[in-house]
Amino acid sequence: MLLSVLFLIAPLSLYAQKEALEHVFDADHLIAYGVGLLLISVFVLLFYNRIYIFREQEQRKKEQIQNNRLALVLQTGNLRLWQYIPQTRHYIILTEEGHYSAEYNPVEFSQFFDRSDFDVLQSSIFNMCDGKEYSSSVRVKGAKDELGNQHIFDINLSIPHRDKYGRFQAILGLQRDVTNQLRAKENVEKLLMRFHTVFNSSLVDMIYYDNKGVLRDINEKACQSFNVPNREMVMTGEFVIQNNPMFEYIELDKLQNTRTTSIVDWVDYSDDRYHLDDFKLGGKMYYESTINPIRDENGILTGVYMAGRNITEMVESFHRQQLSALKLKQATQDIRDYIENINYALRVSDVRLVNYNPATFTLELSNNVNETQLQLSQLRCIRLASPRFRRPVSSVLNRMDHRSNRPIELTIETEIRDEQRRPIWLMFNMVPMFDESGHVERYFGMCRNVTEMVETEQRLAVETKKAQETELLKQSFLTNMSYEIRTPLNTVVGFAELFESEHDPADEPVFVEEIKRNSNSLLQLVNDILYLSRLDANMIEVKRQDTDFPILFDSYCQIGWSNINPNVKTMIDNPYEQLVVDIDQEMLGKVINMLCRCAAMYIEKGYVRAKYEYRHGALSITIEDTGEGLDAESLKHAFDRFARTGDDEICGTGLDLPIVKALVELMGGTIELQSEKGKGSVAWVSIPCEAKSIELRREMIE
Repeated sequence: MLLSVLFLIAPLSLYAQKEALEHVFDADHLIAYGVGLLLISVFVLLFYNRIYIFREQEQRKKEQIQNNRLALVLQTGNLRLWQYIPQTRHYIILTEEGHYSAEYNPVEFSQFFDRSDFDVLQSSIFNMCDGKEYSSSVRVKGAKDELGNQHIFDINLSIPHRDKYGRFQAILGLQRDVTNQLRAKENVEKLLMRFHTVFNSSLVDMIYYDNKGVLRDINEKACQSFNVPNREMVMTGEFVIQNNPMFEYIELDKLQNTRTTSIVDWVDYSDDRYHLDDFKLGGKMYYESTINPIRDENGILTGVYMAGRNITEMVESFHRQQLSALKLKQATQDIRDYIENINYALRVSDVRLVNYNPATFTLELSNNVNETQLQLSQLRCIRLASPRFRRPVSSVLNRMDHRSNRPIELTIETEIRDEQRRPIWLMFNMVPMFDESGHVERYFGMCRNVTEMVETEQRLAVETKKAQETELLKQSFLTNMSYEIRTPLNTVVGFAELFESEHDPADEPVFVEEIKRNSNSLLQLVNDILYLSRLDANMIEVKRQDTDFPILFDSYCQIGWSNINPNVKTMIDNPYEQLVVDIDQEMLGKVINMLCRCAAMYIEKGYVRAKYEYRHGALSITIEDTGEGLDAESLKHAFDRFARTGDDEICGTGLDLPIVKALVELMGGTIELQSEKGKGSVAWVSIPCEAKSIELRREMIE
């Protein structure tokens, strides 16, 4: 601007030098000077006006940026602005940018808050108006909405501006909704209170270590287990997880969820490294525990939570039971020990907490103390049990509904199946829980899966019965065998002794005949016993080969009838000229021979008939006689070893029919026997085989 004035003055100076001074200040020159000064003033005013407009625009931009920042802060912090005007006693609601939005009188503004809390707010405002306070903070409750919800606000009161005399025009209120923060804080406090309640009142030991393995919390149950005289003495920060011999090998950086069962002899850990002298621990301790590391979102260890219990008394009780059970047989004892071990393993591992409330008639199941996994009504409980256990379940539920003070013990079979499609057995052990007045409030206990134990007991009962039957059969077999061997042997010895005593020489042929006959019987019996022993030991194998059966059938029948009574007629029905089948010739021949021998042994007159035919891939053989026959009771035991008839007689050596049955079944066939006392017997044998060649007799064709 100074440069512009100089440019205007410079011509005048030059002109004044050229003209005389008296001519410079005449009327025309003065008018020219006035016009020049006016132009200079207009130029200066325009210049300053542009500078003012530019600065005002810059200031507005800064205010807009500040308003935007304020709006962002208000939106993010869930804040609201309003003013109180002392002159009008009205409240003005401001927008997020700080502009006028709405105006309310005190009565209207009070509708946004709880009545009593609004009185507290107004009292703070009046104190500021009277100069008693320069700022204030008030927490008030909002008015309830239609759903009954109520918000809580923190309001900060301040005076934004005062003049030089200390006077102000308004009080600024910054209102913040803190409902969610307060509720979150309340929930955290409730959760912490619940955690500490469960932690300190739990029925199991609970111990908490920090991320460095230093003991930070322990409940009273754990103090009892480890004989800690005072809880505060272990909260000094000197006890780490390695001080406990049960967990001294744990590596914190590699720790995962772990379930442990430990046996510790405290006598071996009495040195200073473990700091256990004050606990006065001695002897063995059996302890089971679950160790759970606590990690943050990034997988960094923040602490270690351990839950466990002292099972020393339980294990020692189990040992005492073992000692008292030594009177039982060793085999049975081993099985029972196995059952007890299974029962123990299920008891310490697969356990569910059970809670029944008679007031709601609901059974709750859970595997932890923090939540209920399953809720069952009474009807659902009854239907889950198998039909034969529904009445006991209903009876137990009825007892609990009447709040019986006796413990509940029940083992039931359920309709639920496990992975092996077996019905699951559950054992319930529950005790009544009393309220302050001594009345039963609910029932609490445990549920165990004892399916393996029940199944083992059932198998034990079956195997025991089988063992008893086998032992009885063995004793009977040995007794009968001893008797049957001694009978012909005594006869041989008796007749042999007659040769040494005085006798008629004419009787010697009789003695010799009896000795020979009984020796043959004894030899046959020994051979049958040895053969049956080979069958029992699976030492005899079926050796099939192509055989022309009609020729063999006649010969085997005739051998079996070699000692038959002459008055008995023998008949063989042989309808085939040729029948080549794949059979075990020796084994099937022995079956035919023994059946024919048994048929001929107890018949005095009548006939014995043998026949066979090939049908549907099987060789069917029938041996029929008109002998004495068997009654119904003897027929049931015809294939038993040394079985006797109602007349106290046995068939052959007593092992013929058992051997026949064993051979037929070894060849994959079947045998049936039909008999009636006084009318004879019929035996049917069916052996599966393949016919290679079939040729009927001519007379059969005609």
